[in-house]
Amino acid sequence: MMKQTFQVKHAIGGRMFIDSNKHGVPYTQEAQGQGWRFTAHVPDGPMLQEVLAHKHELNVFIFQEYEDQPTLKTWYYIKDGQVEYDADKGILTIIADSRIEYYPHEYSV
Repeated sequence: MMKQTFQVKHAIGGRMFIDSNKHGVPYTQEAQGQGWRFTAHVPDGPMLQEVLAHKHELNVFIFQEYEDQPTLKTWYYIKDGQVEYDADKGILTIIADSRIEYYPHEYSV
């Protein structure tokens, strides 16, 4: 069994804006051309306003946690603030153009 977590963080300082486990934010992830498209249902409010205010300084993380193997972390880079919000639908869209996959335990001291 695998548990997946979606996070949006401030690239400078690593401040957490969205954590799907803590905030109950439903999201989707799909390949789009040479990159990836994330959509999340986020109500308008302070959390969304922080994301939009820092849209040129965001990173997306996906954690895949397994019962019988190490956690896989994928770090997605957002280029040129490709972040939009559809207020009518309450959908935040983030486009990433590159990523790095790694196992956090390999970098622990």
